[in-house]
Amino acid sequence: MRWQTLIKTAFFSLRANLGRSALTILGIVIGILAIVLVVSLGQGARQLILSEIQSLGGNTIVLRPGRQPEGPSDIADTILADSVKDRDVRALLRPENVPGLERVDPAVLVSGSMTYQDAIYRPITFGWTADAMLDFFQISPSSGRYFTADELKQRARVVVLGHRVKQELFGDSDALGEFVKIRDLKLRVIGIISQRGQVAIFNVDEIALIPYTTAQKDILGIDYYHEVLIKTKADANVDQVAADIRATLRESHGISDPKKDDFFVLTQQDIVERIGTVTQIMTIFLVAIAAISLIVGGVGIMNIMLVSVTERTREIGLRKAVGATRQDILRQFLIEAAMLTFSGGLIGTILAVLISIAIILFVRFQFGIGWPIYIPPIAIALGLTTSTIIGLVFGIYPAQQAAKKNPIDALRYE
Repeated sequence: MRWQTLIKTAFFSLRANLGRSALTILGIVIGILAIVLVVSLGQGARQLILSEIQSLGGNTIVLRPGRQPEGPSDIADTILADSVKDRDVRALLRPENVPGLERVDPAVLVSGSMTYQDAIYRPITFGWTADAMLDFFQISPSSGRYFTADELKQRARVVVLGHRVKQELFGDSDALGEFVKIRDLKLRVIGIISQRGQVAIFNVDEIALIPYTTAQKDILGIDYYHEVLIKTKADANVDQVAADIRATLRESHGISDPKKDDFFVLTQQDIVERIGTVTQIMTIFLVAIAAISLIVGGVGIMNIMLVSVTERTREIGLRKAVGATRQDILRQFLIEAAMLTFSGGLIGTILAVLISIAIILFVRFQFGIGWPIYIPPIAIALGLTTSTIIGLVFGIYPAQQAAKKNPIDALRYE
């Protein structure tokens, strides 16, 4: 039989049992939908994160305490590390140590809720330098001001609030000059940051900025930094500056073996590669989980095809009696299985694209995040190819059973 005839025959056979065919491919639709949706949203999120990190500029370097994490068990050690201190910052600022360095901005993270009268909100509270937000992200206050270098030295008890923090604590009333409290320390509001949404790896609207000296001594009671953001000169070689930073810190800490570093340095390229690797691994992991439903769908296809073979025993006998070969019968049932799963894959892919676009648009309008609509062609190709392969793999056994039937016995089947 010609391929056109086999495909036409398979199509009419499936259309004759349209309801059963639709229920049969449901598992395939769900599996392919999940896979394409995960890949699409995962790649979109990856593009968003990487673009935000790259917005910092190629001349940004991050210094963090602790050994560079190589696995999940190392992350806790890094968070609790206290190896980067003020003496290290002073050493970095010496021109002879790091010639290509332009500025250094130490930072500490303060956890806890912020309160104003009866209102409570949990912002992302940074202890930072006076004009870091303006210098790194070009973000100015919509009202009030940032704290000054003198206030930084004096450990002034002042705070600059993100737009959402201000709204949650003060509503529409004026917050400037009012006092908020975090960990029993009262801070005077001197500025409100204009609404910006997601920038780099944090939401500007949800942050509160205080002098890092105040955060260190008056709130946390520590003498180290959680992170140091370093900006290189425009004409400097970033990799060379990073190497100079490592050499300076090793000398400051008395380290001769690089394997014993109690700090680590990340350039923008390092961060991009790390984020890319993590998101890629997470996407693969989620796709593997979603693929389990394809196996369930494949078993369903095999089951229905075996039922179909039994129901059409006389038809198989008749086809063989008029000249159809075993190969013709095998191909016919394989084509039916492949058409079933390909249809499921096509429907699942279309639904995944529509749902992906709907989710991204919802996130854009609801949270103000510039999540790009990204439907990778590889996701669509993966969905359609995988569904077809599932049909061929799980359809081969029922097709073989149909092809093996004896035409005389098949014609006698009631």
